[in-house]
Amino acid sequence: MSEVVRLAHSPDPDDAFMFFGLAKGLVDTEGLEFRVEAADVEALNARGDAADLEVTAASVGAMPALAEHYKILDPGASFGVGYGPIVVAREELPLAALRTARVAIPGFRTSAWLAYRLAVGAEPPAQHVEFSEVLDAVAAGRFDVGVVIHEGQLTFADQGLVRLLDLGEWWQRESGLPLPLGVNAIRRGLDPDLERRIARVVRRAIQYGLDHRPAALEYARGFGRGIGRERADRFVAMYVNDLTLSLGERGRQAIREFLGRGHAAGWVADPRGVEFGG
Repeated sequence: MSEVVRLAHSPDPDDAFMFFGLAKGLVDTEGLEFRVEAADVEALNARGDAADLEVTAASVGAMPALAEHYKILDPGASFGVGYGPIVVAREELPLAALRTARVAIPGFRTSAWLAYRLAVGAEPPAQHVEFSEVLDAVAAGRFDVGVVIHEGQLTFADQGLVRLLDLGEWWQRESGLPLPLGVNAIRRGLDPDLERRIARVVRRAIQYGLDHRPAALEYARGFGRGIGRERADRFVAMYVNDLTLSLGERGRQAIREFLGRGHAAGWVADPRGVEFGG
């Protein structure tokens, strides 16, 4: 009987692209039965407390809180290399205004929210809004600014909004490192051989998507809330790259630096318990 591995990813094009081959049964799973589901990353950040999934997408900013139950899996991370989540508004605002603005955010545990606070050096009043509704909420005037993740980074201008700040661009200027956003987290306590097999299968799935890009993109577009092929291709290219196949020392350094600064500012728990696996 196959060993079941429950895996959850974010419902966005880059994660869907990574797991196309796995979801469609097109890659060697080394005898494991993967059950793949998609859910909002902030919901998965909260679900991580229950530790009911063997592998789950998680925000890097949430990992100190989840470190009791999960480690960071080597393949499957999303980094912004000189780009990342953006801050949008209905009109141009001075950056100083971001310290007190009413902010729509995709979640209190998200890396985007941690990056925003680090960038502005303050924690303004914020409210969690479903990531797919942030643009609408700002355009309707319910918030002064919004922190935008996923494909909204490419579509914000369609709603007449302006970009005030690119958090990945800011982070690269500040640290010289890529901005760590999301990771695959693997549950602690698994047999070491099983952990290695899972890591190999996940990396194999990512490589399959890269090697079969047209089919993987067509699948990924179904998670892009109406974006066309060109934008889907551009978005996937932004977040599925060499660091996705393997964190390497540069990826691990970026995560440690990001969480270290967040902890020093008092916005995340002590990150020393965050470990890497797979």
